[in-house]
Amino acid sequence: MKDRLLIIDDNSAVRATLKLLLSDEFEKVDAIENPAMIAALSSPGSYDAVLLDMNFDNGRLDCSDGLFWLERLKGLPNPPAIVVITAFGDVEIAVKAMKLGAEDFITKPWDNDQLIEKLRKAIDKNRQVRQDKEAARRAFQLESAESESLHLTLDEVKKRHIRRVIDSCGGNLSAAAQQLGVNRQTLYNLLKK
Repeated sequence: MKDRLLIIDDNSAVRATLKLLLSDEFEKVDAIENPAMIAALSSPGSYDAVLLDMNFDNGRLDCSDGLFWLERLKGLPNPPAIVVITAFGDVEIAVKAMKLGAEDFITKPWDNDQLIEKLRKAIDKNRQVRQDKEAARRAFQLESAESESLHLTLDEVKKRHIRRVIDSCGGNLSAAAQQLGVNRQTLYNLLKK
């Protein structure tokens, strides 16, 4: 499966180089200069990964801009995998970025194969985390529904079952009556209760 990648870097040469390199590896590669344009990510699933530069203000090379935008990206619903990239990073910055949710850290100049491998691993890791969260959410919902059903009366259980069958039949009462094993008149009587 080919994935979608967003490159955020203020250096036009770096953006062009990365886009050229990664276009064969990803289904869609977009590159933007200004991280404030990440509003495009507001729809969940827009991108599978973001390659985020850590410095956007030439006057400051402390990676604070990148850390700020990393936090914003990770705050999105179903955030993409984030791999940060910088020419001015060190171990301390890498640790901060990882604590804020970056899946990996790359230094400029980069090794092409290593960059592609890190992006792939980041996407896989992020996808697995999202699947695990979704599975936990579904399990919680099922547990809650089961717990709630323990407190229902028999009439309430019958009513809910009849409603689900009618919904599954698209509102067709004849089909619902047949599926429930009763005649249509009996179904009408049950609905009146």
